[in-house]
Amino acid sequence: MTVTPNDRSARCPVVVVLDDWEGALTRLVDWETIRAKAEVRIHRVPLRDAKLHAAVVDADVLILSRDRTRLDERLLERCRALRYVVFTGPRNAHIDYERVDKRGIVVSATEGGPGLESTCEHTWALILAAIRHLGRAANPHAAFDSTPPSLATVLSGERLGLIGCGRIGSRVAAVGTAFGMEVVTWSPRMTASRASDAGAVAVSLDTLLRTSKVISLHLVVSDSTVRVVDRDRLAVMRADALLVNTARADLVDYEALTEALAARRIAGAALDVFPSEPLGADDPLRQLDNVVLTPHRGYVSEPVMRAFAAGVRECLDAWLTGLPLPRPVRAFAPSHA
Repeated sequence: MTVTPNDRSARCPVVVVLDDWEGALTRLVDWETIRAKAEVRIHRVPLRDAKLHAAVVDADVLILSRDRTRLDERLLERCRALRYVVFTGPRNAHIDYERVDKRGIVVSATEGGPGLESTCEHTWALILAAIRHLGRAANPHAAFDSTPPSLATVLSGERLGLIGCGRIGSRVAAVGTAFGMEVVTWSPRMTASRASDAGAVAVSLDTLLRTSKVISLHLVVSDSTVRVVDRDRLAVMRADALLVNTARADLVDYEALTEALAARRIAGAALDVFPSEPLGADDPLRQLDNVVLTPHRGYVSEPVMRAFAAGVRECLDAWLTGLPLPRPVRAFAPSHA
């Protein structure tokens, strides 16, 4: 489908970029050429409610940084001029594709770059930071404390439980194996063959939760995976277990997790994703000493951001000149987990 800026209006089209928190799109996209044909507004801070609605009301094009802002019914009602949406990365589960399609709004994705590798590496950075207590040890005032609150454990010989073992999970499994860990996995569609291909053993979710020292989530969100780690499943985990989430917050009951961590019913958590992002300054998770928290940085790396920026530029160039649009997305179809 070809869309040109002049299809509905002769005015200068407005391109609105949301959630460029790291300033990567600001820095890496060649905006000078695009600004010759359109008005560009880049928002680097999170916008919500009235500020968000005011920012998008006259946007012809929305550039969404991953899924940091939900393009749902409420926001779409405010997007009165919207004709084209570009999101960074290969998928976005926070777009109401049915309503977008009914409005005749075209959606494109960008290439993902080495996002899988980046997320795998970040997962292991979180695991090691938590297991080795690097948050405390890296503090120059505490690094030589002779009475640390607890000693680090060793991963070799421990069990790594992967909830989901697809393109990211299988990479995490390979690193776990290199550390000498026994790797087990579960997902709604897991088979013994698929698990074996990733160097893991397929087990039931209950077995995985009850026996794993480190439990890491690598599922896409679907009806069968929302809050797959809920209050009841947190209750069966080992007391010394570490829960790691670099996937999506919707996979975990965060209220129940916070309670379990505060009561020391599990040893700790390493989290990169949260129900509301960025994580509020007064969020109870910030008050805990048995968590490692990062602000959704799993995919955030220079090579990935360069791929995102190149895709944004390619999509905007095509839309502004009436060329066929790259990588059109009609529906969100999650891959096997």
